[in-house]
Amino acid sequence: MKRRVVVTGLGALTPLGNSARESWESAVAGKSGVGPITKFDSTAFNTKIAAEVKKFDPLQFVDKKEVRRYDDFILYALASASMAMDDASLTVSPEISTRTGVIIGSAIGGLATMEQAKEVLLKSGPRRVSPFAVPAILANLASGHISIRFGAKGPINCAVTACASGTSAIGDAYKTIAGDDADVMITGGTEAAVTPLSVAGFNSMRALSQRNAEPEKASRPFDRGRDGFVIGEGCGIIILEELSFALKRGARIYAEVAGYGCTSDAFHVAAPPPGHEGAVRSMFTAIKDAGLSVADIDYINAHGTSTPLNDLYETQAVKSLFGKHAGHLMVSSTKSMTGHMLGAAGGVEAIFAVYALQEGIIPPTINLDNPDPECDLDYVANVARKKEISTALSNTFGFGGVNSVLVFKKYCN
Repeated sequence: MKRRVVVTGLGALTPLGNSARESWESAVAGKSGVGPITKFDSTAFNTKIAAEVKKFDPLQFVDKKEVRRYDDFILYALASASMAMDDASLTVSPEISTRTGVIIGSAIGGLATMEQAKEVLLKSGPRRVSPFAVPAILANLASGHISIRFGAKGPINCAVTACASGTSAIGDAYKTIAGDDADVMITGGTEAAVTPLSVAGFNSMRALSQRNAEPEKASRPFDRGRDGFVIGEGCGIIILEELSFALKRGARIYAEVAGYGCTSDAFHVAAPPPGHEGAVRSMFTAIKDAGLSVADIDYINAHGTSTPLNDLYETQAVKSLFGKHAGHLMVSSTKSMTGHMLGAAGGVEAIFAVYALQEGIIPPTINLDNPDPECDLDYVANVARKKEISTALSNTFGFGGVNSVLVFKKYCN
């Protein structure tokens, strides 16, 4: 029998707000976090918009020395983890330190630091490159710094599965506790890749929206007028605990992590296969792991990137797996508001799924003004919906053909 795993703390920095709660309230209100790029001069770029974190003050969480030495993806993770730990009212004492672990996902790691270090190398020579450059670049250093900050000496890892990284991290953390290798896990995803190289690269792939004149309307999953995703940044961290451990310390329980599924398409480095068979298997595996049937699922927080093929094939996958029940599902893409936060997406979307369960509110898919006739599910268009639910799926799919899916359910003793 696997051990039960519950969510006891939430922390986030997103384009919608500088806390999990603020981000959730903005999502329920249908606000967009997309605007003109401010991180660099985008004049020469086809895409000039992004979903950036706004008014973040890292000095609330780290000292000046650390700010200079860390890439933003690490700063976002430290801040979000601090908020999540505070929310969970959890301190890692020496007695529990070896049973407390960290798994944080990041698709790209410190890309901005890498680009800056390369400029220094070319302009000023190798001796001018900072000794802190490599530690600021490595994707696993978000996990490393969180482990150091909180004294977590248990299992540590980093999920690097492209856009599925955050979900993969949470799924691995859930399995770590369920398998009795830890009692507490600090987990989620972080990303700070609104940089010239990433925007130029995604532009060359024709993956990004170029709706520059209307940034707030650029991310429009399942809409006939979608023309690509909007790159975003931020972090979502959740605290997972084994149920009896959480109950013993009197923790508030938000929801239960009930299942996880991960599969590979084995098809293409960037494109999903028609019908998205890999997504079907990952959703099925997660639901089976949760001990549920497809008829038990109430809501899906979709991957829903606002790209033509992804939205279509995810819809096909849902219909293929759920059959007649697909017509009774509520589905929404919060990427319509946050943009696509890459490796952070799964962490933030897990938080939204947890809030949906706890508060009985389904966040909307905004900008769904002219639905694609081939995308014909109930996408909770434009306005949040009050609806009590018992279960929620969170879908994330990534380059390389990875499909990661989590099942959350309302906690019942």
